Amino acid sequence: MKKVYDFLVLGGGSGGVAAAYNAARYGKKVAVIESQRLGGTCVNLGCVPKKVMWYGVAMIEDFKRANAYGIDLEYSMSFEKLKNNRDEYVKRINLDYESMLKEEKIDYIRGFGKFLDSSTIEVGTESISSKHILIATGSSPLLPDILGKENLSTSDDFFALKSLPKDVLIIGNGYIAAELAGIFKTFGSNVSIAIRGTSFLRGFDQDIGEIMGQIYTKSGIRLLFNTDTKEVNFSGGKFQAKIGEQFESFDKIFAAAGRVPNIHKISLEKAGVKFENGCILTDEYERTNIPGIYAIGDVTSRIKLTPVASAAGKKLVERIFNNGTAKMDYTNIPSVVFSHPPIGILGMTETQAREKFEDVKVYKTSFDDINFALSSHKMPNFMKMICTGKDEKIIGLHVLGRNVDEAMQGFAVAIKMGATKADFENAVDLRFWGTKVYNRNIMTS
Repeated sequence: MKKVYDFLVLGGGSGGVAAAYNAARYGKKVAVIESQRLGGTCVNLGCVPKKVMWYGVAMIEDFKRANAYGIDLEYSMSFEKLKNNRDEYVKRINLDYESMLKEEKIDYIRGFGKFLDSSTIEVGTESISSKHILIATGSSPLLPDILGKENLSTSDDFFALKSLPKDVLIIGNGYIAAELAGIFKTFGSNVSIAIRGTSFLRGFDQDIGEIMGQIYTKSGIRLLFNTDTKEVNFSGGKFQAKIGEQFESFDKIFAAAGRVPNIHKISLEKAGVKFENGCILTDEYERTNIPGIYAIGDVTSRIKLTPVASAAGKKLVERIFNNGTAKMDYTNIPSVVFSHPPIGILGMTETQAREKFEDVKVYKTSFDDINFALSSHKMPNFMKMICTGKDEKIIGLHVLGRNVDEAMQGFAVAIKMGATKADFENAVDLRFWGTKVYNRNIMTS
C-alpha cells in the first residue's frame, strides 16, 4: 500500500530537515528520505568536522605565541585522536537529528529515493506520495576531467584520513583549497596548490586573494600559478601528478574543484522537473516548473550555504502551510572561509560593484592585531569597504584576520539594514578589536 504524506522531503541535510521540522510543527504528516547519515554535507563532511579541524589548527597557532606571553609549553599532536574525537562529535549530532525527527513524529525513511512520477517517490520497493515534495539532496565533490582522476581524493576523503600525509597537492583555487591547505600546513604537511590562473582565490575580491596568497606563501605553502594538472597516477606507494611537462610525487592529491548537485540519479525526468547546467531551475519562491515540487540548497543555482538552505526551507513551509508570503532575499548574505587567517565576505567585490554602479568608492585598511603584539608569529588583518551613492551605502565588505568569522554576523545585520560608511564611523568602537582600528584608520583607495 502506498504511503501518503502532506509534505515529503527528499534529502536529510540541514535544509531538508529544517523544512520538515517546520511542516511538522503545523501538524502536517511529514517524512524525510535519506540514504546516508542525517545532517548532509554540513554535519558529516563539511561545516562541522571542518570547523573542528580548524579549531585544532587555531590551538597550535596559539601555542606558538605562548612563549612571548611568558608561558612555556610543550605539546604533541595526535591526528588520529583528533579524528576519533571529531567523528564521535559528528555521530552525536546525527543522533540529535534523529531524536528531533522522532520527537516531531516525522517519519525517517532510510534509503535512496527517486521519482516515479510528479507526486511519487520510490525507495527500494516502497512507493511514497505527496502533494508537496521538496528536493534537498545536496551536492558532491567535483572531480576534474583529467587522466587518472580516479586517483584523486576529495574533501570528503579528507575526513576519512587516519594519519597526516607528509606531502600534499591540492588542485583548485577556491575556498575548499584554501581551507584544506591551511589545515594541512599547520598540522605539519608540505603543501602545494595547483592553480590554473594567475591569482589566488578565484571569484573573491582581488585584494583578499592577493593578501591571502602572500600569507600562504610566507607560511611555506607553494602556490603553483598557471599550472594545469594534466594527469595523476599511483605507483610505488606514491601519487604522481603531471604538472606542466614534469611529474611530481605526493602522498595525497586532493581535488578541490568545486561541487556538483546530487540530481542525476533521482529520475527528475520522470517527474518532468527541468534543470540547467546541472542545477534544478526554480523561481523566487523555490518552486520548480512542476506544481507541488520544490527545490532548495545545493541542487539549485542559489548561494550554496547551509543557513541559506535552512532559511529557504522555513520560508517555503510558511508559504505552503501557513499562508505566508515572504520569500528569500539572497542579497547581502555573509559567508566565511575558514582559512588561516579566516576571511569574511559580504556583498559585492570591487570588480562587481564597478560593473554595476558608476559611483563607487572603496575604503580599506590593514593593521596589526593586538593578539599578536608580543609574538613574532604575526597574523595580519585587512578590511575593505565598497560603497556607492552620495550617502556611501555599503554594498560590499571583505575582511581578513583573527575573529572575523564571529564578527561578520554583526556586520551583516548592519549592512542588511542599509548601513552607510558614516554609520560605521559614528558607532563607538570596542577595545580592543579590529573595529576600533577600522573606524579610526580607514583609508580611500
